[in-house]
Amino acid sequence: MSANSRLTLATHALVWMAYYKDAPEMATSERIARSVNANPVVLRGLLGMMEKQHLVSVQRGGNAGWKLARRPEEIALLDIYRAVKPHSLFSLHHTPPNPHCVIGCNIGSALQDVYGNVQNTLEQELARTTIADVLQATLAPKAETQQADVAHPAQASPQA
Repeated sequence: MSANSRLTLATHALVWMAYYKDAPEMATSERIARSVNANPVVLRGLLGMMEKQHLVSVQRGGNAGWKLARRPEEIALLDIYRAVKPHSLFSLHHTPPNPHCVIGCNIGSALQDVYGNVQNTLEQELARTTIADVLQATLAPKAETQQADVAHPAQASPQA
C-alpha cells in the first residue's frame, strides 16, 4: 500500500469517527470498512498505528471498538501522516550511484535539497488542516444540495 492511500484511508476513518462521535456504540473496524470500502484488517492496522500516536483509543471486550482520542479540531492531517507514514515522502537511491560519474557523484545532494523542500511544504499544508476541517468540507456538498432542495422543492432530486 502506498503512503498516499494510507493517509487517505486513515483520514477517511477518522473523519467517519468524528461524524459518528456521539453514537452510543463504539466504531468497529467493520463499520468503518463499509464506508471506506476496505478490508477491516487493513483499517485495524492503520488504527493501531494511530493508537500508538494517541489519535485514537481502542476498547477491547464486549463493547469493542475505536474512538477518537482527541477532539476533531485537535487532530491535524500531519499527525495522521506521521502516524501512518513516519518516513520521508521520497527516498534516494537504494544502492549508491557511480561516484565516478559526473551525475552520480552529486545527484544525491541535489535531490536531497529538493525533496527536503517538498517535504517541508507538504508538512506545513497538512499541519493547517484538521479532521474537523475535512469533515466540514465533506459535508458541505450535502448541505448545499439540501439548501437547494428547500429553495426549489419541485426540482429536488430523490434521496438514495
